[in-house]
Amino acid sequence: MKIVIAPDSFKESLTALQASNAIEEGLKEAFQEREASFVKIPMADGGEGTVQSLIDATGGKMEKLSVKGPLGNEVNAFYGLLGNGKTAVIEMSSASGIQLVPVEKRNPLITTTWGTGELILSAIDKGINHLIIGIGGSATNDGGAGMIQALGGNLLNATGEEINLGGGGLEELERIDLSRLDKRLRDIKIEVACDVDNPLTGPNGAAAIYGSQKGGTKEINEKLNKNLANFAEVIRRDLEKDIEHTAGAGAAGGLGAGLLAFLNAELKSGGRLVIDAVDLEKEVCNADLVITGEGGINHQTIHGKTPICVAEVANKYGVPVVAFAGSLTDNYSNVYQNGIDAVFSIVPGIVSLEEALETGYENLKNTARNVGRMLILNSNREA
Repeated sequence: MKIVIAPDSFKESLTALQASNAIEEGLKEAFQEREASFVKIPMADGGEGTVQSLIDATGGKMEKLSVKGPLGNEVNAFYGLLGNGKTAVIEMSSASGIQLVPVEKRNPLITTTWGTGELILSAIDKGINHLIIGIGGSATNDGGAGMIQALGGNLLNATGEEINLGGGGLEELERIDLSRLDKRLRDIKIEVACDVDNPLTGPNGAAAIYGSQKGGTKEINEKLNKNLANFAEVIRRDLEKDIEHTAGAGAAGGLGAGLLAFLNAELKSGGRLVIDAVDLEKEVCNADLVITGEGGINHQTIHGKTPICVAEVANKYGVPVVAFAGSLTDNYSNVYQNGIDAVFSIVPGIVSLEEALETGYENLKNTARNVGRMLILNSNREA
């Protein structure tokens, strides 16, 4: 029996690799001497933990460096080089994330994506030809302006000088000059893990929906929306690209728009991007069972979360899917209509959140062992 183990992380409890190890350990306890093979492929959906999961799944390595953080100060950031040596994975939040800015200093008028551009430059220096960027958890609302300036692009005001960093600087933007943009970018395939469909501007845009999370007041958010509209207008005129209302353009404070406009990136489902990067289909196509999971399974899981993306691949080959979760809430059973055959909570009883997080490995291992014993019972009956 071949079982593919492909979970996401159990947030604040287990990385995807740790979850994979726990599941494998539990299954081995159940199967003991019986013939079975286990293939572990740690997963992610483009958010926090994506770099680590892809490194673990492909035998890659972590690259660490100091970059300009959201407030302009130096911060320690990272990205991953996958095992093929030609693909890099970036979580923009490691350089430009909200967690890098103290609550009292959060202000999307001044926070910048410059450090994200520095991560891209470093990856290019490693000789990559494929770049995957996860754009969740940003502290910024600058439309990717800082990123493109770090890569050599010029965003100029009426007097021909560089605009100020941050979302506030977009008000000054009069002209875009990409003649000094790093030319190596032309030969790199750039895919963006983006699981939101917000446009750049308007009532569902970057500032209106996410500005407050980044420290924006009602007045600041209205100003940012106007600034992003100016940004979009200059892009239309100078680059002949209309990205203002494109789904996903408003992701990460408009970084989605900047990646589309300046780097010809393609916005994709994070889960599906990861599946392609680790070549999950190669292992699933001849499997007998796929086990996936993540910290919580609920009504949102069917909207592109890792367990559903994994299930889509398994369903293609008629392979049954079992999912584990720390919690099952809010109409989780809709996953049954979307490719998952059985779902199990790993929590054994009434416990505090703190205890559940601390005992995640043991609970997941025990649940996997119980499922393994059930599989053996079923195979004995069939025999």
